[in-house]
Amino acid sequence: MKRALVVVGVMIGLLLVTVGASAQSAEAWIPGLASFVLPGLGQLLNDQLDKAILHFGVDVAIIAAGWYVGTLLPWQSIYALSALHLGWAIYSGYDAYTVARDTGFRIGLIPNGVRFAYSF
Repeated sequence: MKRALVVVGVMIGLLLVTVGASAQSAEAWIPGLASFVLPGLGQLLNDQLDKAILHFGVDVAIIAAGWYVGTLLPWQSIYALSALHLGWAIYSGYDAYTVARDTGFRIGLIPNGVRFAYSF
């Protein structure tokens, strides 16, 4: 458990360092972090509906496979499936971040302050 927390902390730290290096799109980390937490959410923020459905579907398939394999095989297989799930979350977050950075993702309040809007 401690190793997983360290890996997640290092990945978030690397993401924040990368965001700090990119001055042109300081808000690209938002889709990246959203997609790391829930694969597909960052792609949805980037207005890539097909890719969001694909990333979320793969995440659900990994979870379902983990449940199925976990009932059939010894408990050591959980480590491999957890690593696969973490790897997919990292890839999904990186993909959302790079697309947001390349398209100039911005997020904020509209001038009258009533609605929440984002642009890219």
